[in-house]
Amino acid sequence: MKVAVFSAKSYDRTFLERANAAQGHELVFLEPRLTRETCALAAEFPAVCVFVNDPLDAPVLTALARRGTRLIALRCAGFNNVDLAAARDLGMTVVRVPAYSPYAVAEHAVGLILALNRKIHRAYARVREGNFALDGLLGFDLYGQTVGIVGTGKIGVLVARIMKGFGCHLLAYDPFPNAECEALGVDYAALSDLFVRSDIVTLHCPLTPETHHLIDARALDEMKPGVMLINTSRGALVDTRAVIRALKSGKVGYLGLDVYEEEANLFFENLSDRLIQDDVFARLLTFPNVVVTGHQAFFTRNALEHIAETTLANITDFEQGRPCVNQVSVDRLRK
Repeated sequence: MKVAVFSAKSYDRTFLERANAAQGHELVFLEPRLTRETCALAAEFPAVCVFVNDPLDAPVLTALARRGTRLIALRCAGFNNVDLAAARDLGMTVVRVPAYSPYAVAEHAVGLILALNRKIHRAYARVREGNFALDGLLGFDLYGQTVGIVGTGKIGVLVARIMKGFGCHLLAYDPFPNAECEALGVDYAALSDLFVRSDIVTLHCPLTPETHHLIDARALDEMKPGVMLINTSRGALVDTRAVIRALKSGKVGYLGLDVYEEEANLFFENLSDRLIQDDVFARLLTFPNVVVTGHQAFFTRNALEHIAETTLANITDFEQGRPCVNQVSVDRLRK
């Protein structure tokens, strides 16, 4: 099958070409993101392969369908960037990679917790400059801390397992409690109760209309002074302006982000020779108690192998008319 691969980086090409040896699709790698301006590049491609920051709204999907595209292959788990109702109405199929490596994301979230607590980012910079003073690097024992996990799917349960190993008290919020978490001794609580009781709040839920700005000024007001907030899920779960105000007041004592709500024009690109025009993001970077990584939580060899293999298997299922277990649609979500 002829596939236009948008937002293609060198590592995408490496892993997709390796996995494609067993599938035999015709992959055409395109560096630009898929947008209203670039969708013409997909003319006469029956399939497009896209990533998290490719906005597939109704106009983009309509333009793709008009040019012959029938399959949207997401090489990611989230699908908040796709208008599923429009895809259904246009007769387009949407497939994704639901669980490429929950270990990668869970471990990165815990890495942010450790880096923020023990000021590893600041200590690294100091030592390289010959400064071995310990002032300002004081941390705390994770043992005995209360960790609130919002979302206990595959990633959330792994975070619970890791943090239990540190001896933390575990709270969780999820509309559908996970039996594995309960077996670990996780206490499920109302979201507001989790905010009130947690020393560390870590987000592992999808972005939906209901979870957009889940962490807003009201939620932050409920949290403990000096709370640590971690987000490795989707940027728009957090109201960034509200968090900046909370950082300035001291309500948020530590902030670890691997995602950002306006990341589309920033992340996955080398902008080191340019001035960042996003004033909100630039303000975030001024805080010494903030660690931001560029949407790299998923970025392990294991995850990229799984993403490539599953993405191409999804495309093969569609090409051969087989049901695909990784298809996502409005109708399936409503069941």
